[in-house]
Amino acid sequence: METLLKKHWHHLEGSEAARFLDVDPAGGLDEFEVEQRSERFGKNLISGKKSRTALQRFLLQFHQPLVYILVAAGVVTAFLGEWIDSGVIFGVVLVNAVVGHIQESKAVRALDALSSSLSAEALVLRAGKAVRVPAAEVVPGDVVLLRSGDKVPADLRLLSDRELRVDESMLTGESLPVDKDSAPLSRDTVLAERKGMVYAGTLVSSGQGAGVAVATGNHTEIGRISGLIDAADELETPLTRKISRFSHVLLVSILILAAASFVFGVLRDEPVSEMFMAAVALAVGAIPEGLPAAVTIILALGVSRMAGRKAIIRRLPAVETLGGTTVICSDKTGTLTENQMTVQEIFAGGASYAVSGLGYSPEGEVQPVADHGLPDEALVGCLRAGALCNDSRIRLRDGRHQVEGDPTEGALLVSAGKYGLDTAREQREYGRVDVLPFDSKWRYMATLHDLPGGKGRVACLKGAVERVLDCCKSAMLPSGDVVELDAEAVIEAQHAMAAKGLRVLAFAYKVLPEDAWLERSESCMGMVFLGLQGMIDPPREEAKAAIAACLSAGVKVKMITGDHARTAEAIGMRLGLRGGDCATGLDCPVMTGREIAELSDAELTEQVSGIPVFARVSPEQKLRLVMALQRNGEVCAMTGDGVNDAPALKQADIGVAMGITGTEVAKEAADMVLTDDNFATIAAAVEEGRGVFSNLVKFIAWTLPTNAGEGLVILAAVLFGAALPILPVQILWINMTTAGCLGLMLAFEPMEPGIMDRPPRRPERPILDGAILRRIGIVSLLLLVCAFGLFKWELAFGASMEAARTVAVNVFVMVEAFYLLNARSFTRSPFALGLTTNKWVLGGFGIMVALQLFYTYAPVMHGLFSSAPLGPWQWGRVVGCGVAAYLVVELDKKLSPSDL
Repeated sequence: METLLKKHWHHLEGSEAARFLDVDPAGGLDEFEVEQRSERFGKNLISGKKSRTALQRFLLQFHQPLVYILVAAGVVTAFLGEWIDSGVIFGVVLVNAVVGHIQESKAVRALDALSSSLSAEALVLRAGKAVRVPAAEVVPGDVVLLRSGDKVPADLRLLSDRELRVDESMLTGESLPVDKDSAPLSRDTVLAERKGMVYAGTLVSSGQGAGVAVATGNHTEIGRISGLIDAADELETPLTRKISRFSHVLLVSILILAAASFVFGVLRDEPVSEMFMAAVALAVGAIPEGLPAAVTIILALGVSRMAGRKAIIRRLPAVETLGGTTVICSDKTGTLTENQMTVQEIFAGGASYAVSGLGYSPEGEVQPVADHGLPDEALVGCLRAGALCNDSRIRLRDGRHQVEGDPTEGALLVSAGKYGLDTAREQREYGRVDVLPFDSKWRYMATLHDLPGGKGRVACLKGAVERVLDCCKSAMLPSGDVVELDAEAVIEAQHAMAAKGLRVLAFAYKVLPEDAWLERSESCMGMVFLGLQGMIDPPREEAKAAIAACLSAGVKVKMITGDHARTAEAIGMRLGLRGGDCATGLDCPVMTGREIAELSDAELTEQVSGIPVFARVSPEQKLRLVMALQRNGEVCAMTGDGVNDAPALKQADIGVAMGITGTEVAKEAADMVLTDDNFATIAAAVEEGRGVFSNLVKFIAWTLPTNAGEGLVILAAVLFGAALPILPVQILWINMTTAGCLGLMLAFEPMEPGIMDRPPRRPERPILDGAILRRIGIVSLLLLVCAFGLFKWELAFGASMEAARTVAVNVFVMVEAFYLLNARSFTRSPFALGLTTNKWVLGGFGIMVALQLFYTYAPVMHGLFSSAPLGPWQWGRVVGCGVAAYLVVELDKKLSPSDL
């Protein structure tokens, strides 16, 4: 039977599906067969691949090159007996590991959220009786009975249906409930159009039905999504990839240089103990102890700033990834659109009307497109019919107008209210006495109402345009007069609305006697046509502006949705996606899921860049699209809110979930959650991400000359057979204090003007460009010349070894302090930026000066770090080195500015 679970069930008759599953549709399975199938197929639960234990996840936090370097620094300092410094370093390692473990543990809950999305109970036929059982006990072949409000417990092939409508938005992205029909469909029908199937986790909006369970647990569509989440790669961010490569190179270089210096010294007959200490000093000097902690802190500050802009980051490196994003793939419903159906155009009495306002808010009005100077009786009749032939309500909850019932009917109530009709009063005055609910076979809904004053009854009809026109022979004019129907004019108006992606409904009425009742075949004929209402889930205005901002920043935007191609195309045009996202500047075609299925991975990779809108896309295809973009070298952000978005959210370089409408599955799979469900927040987050990356690069460009300079000074001492200008313990003092007091101040550097006018960084581009590398080299050489030169100068003029080394230490600190002012921008001087725009830098400068005075003059420091007091002329030479370094770097900015 396992092979049967892979059949194209939508292609079979319901009775044939039941026969294949060996079940009687009228009686269901007996208890013995249920037990047998439960043992064979297991519980109706979603189980993921076996995850790592909490201990394994914690230990893996240490499996990183930067951590290796930090541990090496801790071991070296412990070997030197500097237990406080060693404890600090190991403390940083431990804190990083704990934070990483907590963040990773959150992701493990994604599959738990998937399992909880299945319904708690199901109504099934067992041995001829309808019984309620836990959803986990549903087995393949069970006959499941569905009612309005039920959550579907398994994938079902419908056996019967009565006006059944199912909300499948969490699975397909379809914004409206789907009409279901048990008739078989062609084998190649895409998931979103399989009307004979209902899927686990979806919600019955209205009507009734019965279906046979054809898939349970991991075999369901939602279970397959679970598998896709498991299979999606855990991608490194561009930053972590680059720092990992940098760390590997640095680690190998340090070991080679340290070993080479030791061997070189020994070959020159230098004492082995001294050469060992020189090698240790070289290693300690070259290791950027503060880098891992600085990266974490800078990212954490970025997280804090983004939270203030309504973007919650779940993984720290995601902050930087946003800054390097080259393409954003966005779901449509609720992300780019309001997720609130809105009537935007009306055609009544031969005239067209525009409806302003968005969503279910009553703000807006109905105005004629061309002032015809006539009464609007046909318009009033059209709006009244939409309000009366209606089972929904608009409620104000938490400051937001929300619909209770069908979103389409909610839009009709709002359009009537915008014209001034009190829909609640209208429904009271025109009391309903009968109803023919919407039926997919008849494609209309009809209601019967008593006319005010006891003048008979009126039938109101709403439905598909073609079906309503079949029921009408006449039409109402704006004056209220009834004339012969001009069907061609109505169809032309319908086509004009549909071309804009509007969903069009037609309305009609008929006056009946007081004792009349509704019949499908009789009372809905000979009606009077009232008009058309065209509605759409409109795009967010702020999303349109955000897309324009992204495009101007060189970030492409693509809409990937499960909705209809025409609707997606219309929304894409309104958002400015079509022409703006094409290299040619011309209109781009919309690619459908059916077309994607016909392309190989290579063909899709070739074509994906030129297509801005993808419609009728399945969860697997969303995943394919993200992977195709990544194969093209794009740094891909994916937004979404449904279960169907989760695999692509996890695969993307950064997944962005909606905080209000998003499912728990989507949130757990994402790296970032938007608390306001607003695409515009992504543009703000991209800006913050660019600022974070810029500050990270500034810190790296600032800290590397110190490490390189320290290494060069030790190497020079070994080559010339001189005493070490700085000791390992002094190197640790320089590195740890300057990183905290000076370097970290760059984390608070405000974003430079025009940061969103730059193109996004390509992922293959190195962290540092040629201009910055040259600048690092210049500062490193300046440190070598100044520190080694002044060290030898002091010894030559009779200073003690301790005083000479104190001068060398202060040279490093002073050059770093002045270079910090340079590092605030790669192109602008600190005076152009404003000296007070980052007060943290000035504060850090002052603290560092105070620490160095304490280091130089405090007796306790003389014992710990072998320092000694300095005189005014010695300080003058030290400060002069700092000022000289500052001027050289500013000159280099003018001659060869960086584009970072």
